[in-house]
Amino acid sequence: LVWMLPWNEKITDQKETNCSKSVQNGSRANNHHSVLTAETKADCRALGKPRLRLSEMSLLQPAWRQLTSVSSRIHMVAFSDMWDLFLVRLLMAIAIMLYYSNFSLAMEERFSLKPKMTGYMISYSSTLGALAGFLVGPVTKLYRNNMPALLLHSTVLTCLLIFLYAAAPSVWQVLLTSTFFAISTSIGRTCITDLELQRGGVHASGTLIGAGQSVTAVGRVLAPLLSGVTQEISPCGPPSLGVVLALAAVGLLLIRIPKWDGRGLAKTVKL
Repeated sequence: LVWMLPWNEKITDQKETNCSKSVQNGSRANNHHSVLTAETKADCRALGKPRLRLSEMSLLQPAWRQLTSVSSRIHMVAFSDMWDLFLVRLLMAIAIMLYYSNFSLAMEERFSLKPKMTGYMISYSSTLGALAGFLVGPVTKLYRNNMPALLLHSTVLTCLLIFLYAAAPSVWQVLLTSTFFAISTSIGRTCITDLELQRGGVHASGTLIGAGQSVTAVGRVLAPLLSGVTQEISPCGPPSLGVVLALAAVGLLLIRIPKWDGRGLAKTVKL
């Protein structure tokens, strides 16, 4: 990708070449006068100074205006009435990452499972997660496009599956929870993104998607730290903490969903 991006070669000027040659010749003659003349030195200094061209200035100003505009929009979204959706997204992102963070180590410590079998289970879960995207459409039609209810049920299912994984007595129960966990998380991600776009408006779709991805990225940063701390307590510590965070997300949805209307279209965020 870097090679395919546009780039410019540095064209060596004749004066710059003369400067480098003069410096090399001058370094060899220590007992003689300096070879560089005053004019050559001035040319070298002029070539050494970076100059900001008019075209670069004309490009930087619109870029800075766009950056400040995007920052103000993200600030308005974060402190708008959509804080509940972003908080639910953050809690569920951390909970899901806590499920995956120490999966291999937990399988080895809890069930003495070999890394080869653990790899097969991770591949199986990832494949199901990719295929689960095709189920979003039929499930949405089944719920008659009631995204708040679908998000609540998928969050409850995810919380229950994390709890079953934390308390699983055998590998087969872990395999069963991994099957439905991949489906519930795929549906949940789609639901919360759709709700963000419905409540925020189509005109701000780019800002909303970017803000949502930033919230998810924050969760992915915090999850390894929390996983490492809870792993010191027990191999089941990370998923247990994930259950608590998922329960908090479920409670927040139970409180906030009645304040939305039946279609998840409460106030439209003004951006």
